[in-house]
Amino acid sequence: MTLDELFQIARQAAAAAYAPYSRFRVGAALLGADGAVYTGCNVENRSFGLTICAERSAVVQGVSRGCRSFTALAISTPDSPVPVGPCGACRQVLSEFMDPRCLVRFGGAGPERVDAAIGELYPYDSLHELAGA
Repeated sequence: MTLDELFQIARQAAAAAYAPYSRFRVGAALLGADGAVYTGCNVENRSFGLTICAERSAVVQGVSRGCRSFTALAISTPDSPVPVGPCGACRQVLSEFMDPRCLVRFGGAGPERVDAAIGELYPYDSLHELAGA
């Protein structure tokens, strides 16, 4: 599966987002090492700390179906004119299940897309650094 295809799936996932407070929908499509695609969307709560991000929603879906390793991720933020990358909490969770070389593509409503490796988004990841020590 290409990153373009994965991004289109993420864009579709964003349509299911529950974002009545921020009006900022996010969709994620996560490619499992098993070849399956796991999707997620943000689910807000009026107590913003209880909001679930699309990326973590996709990880939880994959893990709950038995997948423990993911190879690529796409994130769509259709309510933003520019690409918006994953938040710090999502970067931490993604690093748990993705090799630092795995690619992430993110994009907003416009044509611009950003491709970056997890290791670029979350440098100095102690989990992977300590494993190599």
